[in-house]
Amino acid sequence: MQVTIVSRLKGVKLGDPQSHGNIAIFPIADGEGESVSYITLTEALEGRLLTVTEVSQGGSVPELKVTNSAETPVLLLDGEELAGAKQNRVLNTTVLVPEKQDIVIPVSCTEQGRWAYATQAFYDSGTVMARSIRARKNRSVSESLAASASFRSDQGEVWNGISELQEAACAPPSPTGAMRDVFESQRESLDEALKAFPLIPGQIGLLAVISGEAAGFDIVSRPAAYAHLHGKLLKSYVMDALVGKKKAGVDAKAAAKAAQDFIDRATHCEEKTFKSVGCGDDYRFKGDHIAGSALVHSDTVIHTAFFHLDQATAEGHMSGINRRRSYRVY
Repeated sequence: MQVTIVSRLKGVKLGDPQSHGNIAIFPIADGEGESVSYITLTEALEGRLLTVTEVSQGGSVPELKVTNSAETPVLLLDGEELAGAKQNRVLNTTVLVPEKQDIVIPVSCTEQGRWAYATQAFYDSGTVMARSIRARKNRSVSESLAASASFRSDQGEVWNGISELQEAACAPPSPTGAMRDVFESQRESLDEALKAFPLIPGQIGLLAVISGEAAGFDIVSRPAAYAHLHGKLLKSYVMDALVGKKKAGVDAKAAAKAAQDFIDRATHCEEKTFKSVGCGDDYRFKGDHIAGSALVHSDTVIHTAFFHLDQATAEGHMSGINRRRSYRVY
């Protein structure tokens, strides 16, 4: 594994666990300094420094156009959802959009039943895809990169994941099959859970243990950036805790061991490297029931995320390639 990433992972120090129901969150607050400056999607859209649109008037399902007019790069996080335009999408990988540039980013659809303009430009939905679906998408994008150097996901698997999430959440049917509607159906439960996981000073990430099993972690390089992502990322993990098989309570000692063991396993994953569509390089990791990715730019790990894979996901294969060819491209 690339030495910068190994150093980043081995340097992780977990804070005291915060818990609610069957989920424990370990804050990560050991920053490496801020050698690379950037702002988040939320900041850029609020400041009208970034515009995200369809690539053309007709649109292309797996791609969006991003125009960054800011004087600094903008971080778009893997799994972050953009709403509006012809249908809602999520980022297939983390992208650092260069300052004063236009780029095309790889995305997946999270609203199967709509292909008509709701707005001309996309806006921040305030949601990061549920961890379980992010894990599947991470694996399928890594397989696509290995096969064709393309950041495509298995779109059929993403839609299946959203349908399964809707069923597990007992959410009312969504007229467009939108992932966002499932999150909206759980708003009260999510908001109640989030109160148990306040942002701590200097926090740059989190590691989640759900029903005694490490589910995954996300780390970014800047506390100021993480502060804008904290709520989104928490909801991504808490959603899994709400709808999954529940084990009552949290054993803090066992959870801490599961968390540290997961980080140790992450450092022993196989690694492949690809050029990012924005700044830096995109690293992909594969291990025993674990998958991950990292964006590295100027010797700084801008963002890294690792996920536990359940048996079905770990045994996944490239059956989705033929389905990817059925994307509507206009």
